[in-house]
Amino acid sequence: MSAALTPEPARDCPLCPRLVAYRVENARQNPDWWNGPAPSFGDPNARLLIAGLAPGRTGANRTGRPFTGDHAGWLLYDTLKKTGFAKGSYDPDGHDDLTLVDCMITNAVRCAPPQNKPTATEENTCRPFLVDRLAALPRLKVIVTLGDVSRRSILRTLGYPGSAIPAGHGVEGQVGPYTLINSYHCSRLNTNTGRLTAEMFEDIFKRAKAALEA
Repeated sequence: MSAALTPEPARDCPLCPRLVAYRVENARQNPDWWNGPAPSFGDPNARLLIAGLAPGRTGANRTGRPFTGDHAGWLLYDTLKKTGFAKGSYDPDGHDDLTLVDCMITNAVRCAPPQNKPTATEENTCRPFLVDRLAALPRLKVIVTLGDVSRRSILRTLGYPGSAIPAGHGVEGQVGPYTLINSYHCSRLNTNTGRLTAEMFEDIFKRAKAALEA
């Protein structure tokens, strides 16, 4: 890995004014929260990368760990344990012994955005960190994207148009050296409405495991 790579932004990253202002306001209201770019979490030699869109305000923005502290984390980490990509216990406050196995989790945008919706400009501004995050994983083979915005962001990060692989749960394609598998996001909205079931989500990671073993 080149020493020039910067796969993680600084804790006080100043690049996106709207996100900085939101971070400052969150810190004013909740000074004991993380309130900064959520660093990637997992195995630095991972062959599987899971890409979300951005931290949730009361999730990773609070705890400092992706998908920790909000509803989505329960399903994600339970599924990763079932499929052999994680071990240990999961606590929504991050006070646990959870570790990832051959897997890393990151976000396309590292700071929590208002209404959970980063702008296209913020995605573009944060993209160099995602470029370097991928480059810093020498064994990377499979990328699971959580939601279509994440899918488009990963494709653009790899130099492809956002339409290079179609939208939809379970859609799979080859992008350069990587297999990309898209999933519906494991949000409360998707699981409560039945758009995404635990079985559907688990199948995505079974397919990722099969692709790693191919």
